[in-house]
Amino acid sequence: MDAISRREATRVLGAGILGAVLPGLPRLRRDRLARIGLQLYTVRRELARDFDGTLARVGEIGYREVEFAGYFGREPAAVRSSLERAGLAAPAAHVPFEALSQDWPRTLDAAAAAGHQWVIVPWIPAEERRTLAGVRRVAAAFNDAARAARATGLRCAYHNQQYDFATLEGRVPYDVLLAETDIDMELDLYWITTGGGDPLTYFARYPGRFPCVHVKDSAGPPDHRMVDVGSGTIDFPAILARHRQAGIRHYFAEHDEPADAFGSARSSYQYLARLEF
Repeated sequence: MDAISRREATRVLGAGILGAVLPGLPRLRRDRLARIGLQLYTVRRELARDFDGTLARVGEIGYREVEFAGYFGREPAAVRSSLERAGLAAPAAHVPFEALSQDWPRTLDAAAAAGHQWVIVPWIPAEERRTLAGVRRVAAAFNDAARAARATGLRCAYHNQQYDFATLEGRVPYDVLLAETDIDMELDLYWITTGGGDPLTYFARYPGRFPCVHVKDSAGPPDHRMVDVGSGTIDFPAILARHRQAGIRHYFAEHDEPADAFGSARSSYQYLARLEF
């Protein structure tokens, strides 16, 4: 080893020791997102007009994964072909709550044909979340759905809404769902923040339960206007730095009502592609 290499090795070793002793110091190596996804609800109107063209534009922005919220009348096999042409993968899709009871096996078959790994329920009907008993009925339905999904090689998950964090009969419904189910969770970072929850608390309490996240941003209180990712107040570096503890594998940017859907998708992608944590 020459003198310069020795000095560099000493510098790196010394920084590592200092980092262990003084954890507030900057780390030498920081994480970045390898594969960034888009929840296609962001571009739903564009998909309705031009399905294949929209997927192609999403891929051209740089996204490598997407999450569906409906197939716009297309068969699952055709959806998979469209994804392949656009160079995209779709590890997850949202399905309506009613699918749990109406024809869950057919829903699972469709998900497998489209190439998904997770089938995600994104909301709970109002009549089932008025009481704690209703939330517990939902938990039981989720467990049944998850067992059926696992039997086919798929996973079932729930995507939270803001109302999941409002205290109900002395309990937080989201806590009940986590405690009384064994399903995965897709944590929507906007809705948990605006609902008064703390992602880091849930990551610590339920490590590994959050394989997917929705990366959405808020302009801050009082109205929490939704904005492009990175232009608001949510501390994504602090949250995503805990990705290993949380078990996060997929990151889906989203904006529910963008003024310019492709502009929003591009802005959010550029922020996430630069992000270090």
